Amino acid sequence: MGAHHEAPPPPTHGGTARARQRLGEDAPEFVEYFKERVYATFTGLAIVLVVSVNDAHDAGHAVLALLLGVVGITAAGFVSGVISHLAVHRDFPGGAELRAQLRIAGGALGTLVTPMILLALAWFGVLPLPAALRAAEIVYVATLAVIGWFAVRRSRLDLWKQLLALTILVTLGLVVVLLQTLAHSV
Repeated sequence: MGAHHEAPPPPTHGGTARARQRLGEDAPEFVEYFKERVYATFTGLAIVLVVSVNDAHDAGHAVLALLLGVVGITAAGFVSGVISHLAVHRDFPGGAELRAQLRIAGGALGTLVTPMILLALAWFGVLPLPAALRAAEIVYVATLAVIGWFAVRRSRLDLWKQLLALTILVTLGLVVVLLQTLAHSV
């Protein structure tokens, strides 16, 4: 059996640290927070990729497609949380549960900030649309890479298992991007 090593303490700055403080690091809500951010990031990346390969769209269309796509997946996550709570607990979420679900949704919507700024710059003619879309793609890919690295690094796996896990996550991520891109381009 390989030796386990302790994961370094998580950083104490940024949105993730604030979410961890509000939701509790090991709380199921923290898991949901990360999950919804990943869903929204994959969705945003797929939309940006589809818009970037379709030259017929303008910056206004790109902004609207990204906004509606990420808000749509976030709303779906919120509604699925309410339905799941109702099914499991036989009642609608109370105040604390509802606030947690809203914070989770807010985290998912946070994935829009930088890409929307980039696309708004294209809309106002500051950046060419292809450059803004490429930068948004890079932001989304970097976000997924950081989330994957964070998850693997916090694990108690041996180094070689961490590298294997990261490789598997990257491969699965590429499959997800491919499937979502195909779905949005049909």
